[in-house]
This record gives sequence, structure tokens and C-alpha cells, in this order.
Amino acid sequence: MTTFKPLAGIRVLDFTHVIAGPLATFHLAQLGAEVVKIENRNGGDVMRRGNGRMGFVALNAGKRSIELDLSDAGDRDQALELAREADVLVDSLRPGVLDRFGLGDGPLRALNPGLVYCAISGWGNTGAWRDRPAYDHVVQAATGMTLMAGREGEPPVKTGFPVVDAGTGLVAAMAILAALRERDTTGLGRYLDVSMTGAALQLMYPFACQALTGRVAPPRVGNQGYSGSPAADLFATQDGWVALGANTPRQLAAALGVLGRADIARDPRYFDPPLDAGGPAAFLRASDPAALRDALATAIREWRSADLEAACAGVGVACAKVRTIVEFVDDAMNHDALESVMLSDGDCSVLSPGLGYRVHASRPDGGASA
Repeated sequence: MTTFKPLAGIRVLDFTHVIAGPLATFHLAQLGAEVVKIENRNGGDVMRRGNGRMGFVALNAGKRSIELDLSDAGDRDQALELAREADVLVDSLRPGVLDRFGLGDGPLRALNPGLVYCAISGWGNTGAWRDRPAYDHVVQAATGMTLMAGREGEPPVKTGFPVVDAGTGLVAAMAILAALRERDTTGLGRYLDVSMTGAALQLMYPFACQALTGRVAPPRVGNQGYSGSPAADLFATQDGWVALGANTPRQLAAALGVLGRADIARDPRYFDPPLDAGGPAAFLRASDPAALRDALATAIREWRSADLEAACAGVGVACAKVRTIVEFVDDAMNHDALESVMLSDGDCSVLSPGLGYRVHASRPDGGASA
């Protein structure tokens, strides 16, 4: 994506740290924006130190850093001058911190009406929870995310990576791009209030709609797919685990063919009437879901994970070997399913998976049908 720079000429003033805010401005920088990162004089962003060093480069490569002490009048004037010339300001400090230094939305909008001001916080910049501190795992717990993972009756389960931080950064980047596009027409900026809680609800979007509309909390289904199909789950193999995604009758019929258990589709213990693979598209339902799952588990245990993954792919059934992230990036690179980008800052270099999409002038295969 080195030549795809649609934000060239856009100037971003970055008052963010750790993950959420820096991820937002990282996307802007990689798309060509000139990002000036403001760091404190007491060591700067905490991600610079210790085990976070590679994380700092991954989130801040391509930005220019300046150390400022906003309690110093001269440094504060420098920040104001940067804000005067900026197109975007992104703030992930505690609500009200920049206001105390005359760098809030009001004074800066008077100075620069076209400024897009994006304030990132845990709970939003209005309301009774405004001043509460927040971390990713705390917001996961507060928003119901930890009671969606795991199974009913088990303790809450945190997602194994900072999913809310990452989601917040992506939501902020999208909001900024939308505000910049509107400014092309109006000439005026916007104030964007981006919260970790709001991003968490976007990540859980269909379930958030159910909660708001019908006050319904989804059941905890563990590793089962959201379709509720007993054939959409994790299963043990000879050498590990696979995730099988046979969500419909047609998909299960194809999977049973791979497993050599086509008889299951006609067995009244599992399906009565027999499984209809040619009927209208619908999620799979079984006479005895637990018994069907047990029968599948017995058959799948005879397979090696990679072999079953390949065999299911050949008949159009979703199935994946359970991998570590290291195993996945290695396999994806070897199969041209992932491109890496080298990011550098000083003496530290990091390979990045890019921005999550590839950009081409036209479809690489010439638009040929599969």
C-alpha cells in the first residue's frame, strides 16, 4: 500500500497514547497523513518502554514525535500553533485535560473552524460516567462482553487480546474520515466523541440491538457458532483441534460425505425426518443436538487437523485447524493470503500485517469468475 496515499496533505495533531488512539492515527499516517505525535517530557508514551517497544513501533511508525510540557507557556503556544494549522486533532487523554490547557474543542474551533476534533475516552465525554477511568478488560466486563464468552454457569471470560482498544481505534479512524469528507463540502470541522463503550457495542452490534430493543441477553455458547448448529463448534482431532462450520443442511451433508458418515443424515436418532440438503437455506436443527455432536466428534477424532481442513475446503465447508497466531501468519504468508509491511522507528523494526485490506488498480485476476 506504499503508493496508496489518499490522505496526503492532511495534517494530524496526535495527543494519544497506548493503543486505541495511536491505532486510529496509525491508519491515518499509513494512508498518507502527516501525523505529529505530542508526547510528554517524562518518557513519552508508555509503550516506548520495556516489552511494549515493538508495540510502540507497530502503532506509531510514520509519525513525527514532539515532546511538549503543556504546563509550560512556550510549549503550550507551540501546541496551539500546530492546532491552528491542523486538519485533525485526536485526543485520548482523560476528558478535560486538554481543556485545562486551552486546547479543548471550543478555543481551537475559534482558532481553526475546519478542525476535525476527535476525543477518545472510556465512557464518552458526556454523562455521569464521563470521568471514570477505563481499560480494555474493564470495558469488556462493563459492556457484557465477558458474559458472552464461555459457557453458561462459568465465570466471566475476557477476550484474549485488547479487542475494545483495537475496535475503538478503528471506529475513531472511520469517524475522522467521514468528518473530513463532509468538510470537503461544508468547509467546517466536527467534534467527534468516540468512546470505548460505544466501540464495544459496535463489535457486538446485532446483540446490542437485541439488548436495546427487547432487553434480551444472548446465551453463552462457548465455542459453538452463533447459528446454534451442533455441527458448528470446535472438535478434537488426532493432533489438535478444528473449528467446523456446518451451519446448514447442505453444508452438513457435504461434511458427512467427507467424514464417511453419510448415514447420519438418514438416522432418526439425529434427524426425523431425514436431513434435507436440497431444501430452502436455513440453519441446521437436529432431533438430538448433543447426540449429533457426539457422533461428529467421534468421526472427526480420526482425522488430522490439516487433512480435514483441506478436505472440507474442497467441498465448500468452512473448517479450520486451530492455530496459534504465529502458525496462522506463517501459513497465510506461504499461501499468498497475507502481505507484510516493514515498519521502522530508530533501531527497531516490526513486520506489520498492514491495514487489513489490499489495494489494486483493478482486480488482480482480471475479473475472471471462479
